[in-house]
Amino acid sequence: MALFREAVGEVRSVNNDRVEAEAPPRRPILRHSEDDDRSVMRALLDDLSETDFLETGEHLSYTQPGVQRSVLKKLKSGRYSLQSEIDLHGLTVNEARQELSEFLHAAQERRHLCVRVIHGKGRKTAERGPRLKPAVNQWLQRNRQVLAFCSARLNDGGTGAVYVLLKRT
Repeated sequence: MALFREAVGEVRSVNNDRVEAEAPPRRPILRHSEDDDRSVMRALLDDLSETDFLETGEHLSYTQPGVQRSVLKKLKSGRYSLQSEIDLHGLTVNEARQELSEFLHAAQERRHLCVRVIHGKGRKTAERGPRLKPAVNQWLQRNRQVLAFCSARLNDGGTGAVYVLLKRT
């Protein structure tokens, strides 16, 4: 006990019977209400299957065998940052094929993983439908560099553009 008193030193009693008042609880601030609304909408849209989108003939979507479904969901929601893009408007089908091939090759050399290809929605006349959109769909599915692709979000071109996820070199 003597050793303890020596270590602690002089002690004096305090005569204070008051209780310190606690600060009133703060009201929650709704800073992220818009984010919450968006996440609810995303969750509602996640319940739709990919075939629900494809039945309209408007939305494009593809993954190579073995690519996880979560990768496509992230791509659809725009969670991958776009590192480059190409706009194929005004090109013929042959010109667009050449440009797209060169673009994808260059993007992979620069180690870009996510790119946007703007193909447009096409003119919907009675005798001819869109030409570039279905062609881009086929080319991307046949390209071994492409892991997945899907139609872009509205603010990135909607069904007139696709996000493309490329393999790492």
